Amino acid sequence: MAEATLTMNPGARQAFTELFDRHRKIVFKVANSYAWHSDDRAELAQEIALQLWRAYRAYDPSRKFSTWMYRIALNVAISYVRDYQQKRSKTVAFDTTLHDVADPNEHDPELAHQIDLLNRVIARLDPLNRALMLLYLDEHTNAEIGEILGLTQTNVSTRISRLKQRIRNDLA
Repeated sequence: MAEATLTMNPGARQAFTELFDRHRKIVFKVANSYAWHSDDRAELAQEIALQLWRAYRAYDPSRKFSTWMYRIALNVAISYVRDYQQKRSKTVAFDTTLHDVADPNEHDPELAHQIDLLNRVIARLDPLNRALMLLYLDEHTNAEIGEILGLTQTNVSTRISRLKQRIRNDLA
């Protein structure tokens, strides 16, 4: 990282820091969705931040920073899961404390139960489908999801429709 620090001019460094700080929740949402243990989440969040820093020179300011950030974060997370599974031969579980969605009203045990069931279903999804659901639940449009994941809008729509049906079947 020191090498990247030396080659980035102070103005670009400042711009990156401001944009990163404004959208840092994306890093934690993705890390929480792809890593189960706190040490693994911290490692993944750090790797995502490092890769964002390294890729910043290629960022096109005419595009939304959050879209660019999600794309890199999800690619890093998917690679991380693949490496993790190869190294440890374990399944990475979905974190049940995922951002706002998994923080139900304490006075509504039925809602808490439904969210827990949803998280269990999502935990069984492959990394690409987990990314689709993360972005869908974060209320991104199909066009934005397609741009982030490198899929056509039609493909996103079809995949989400199939995922919703699969989740409905699993929860029935």
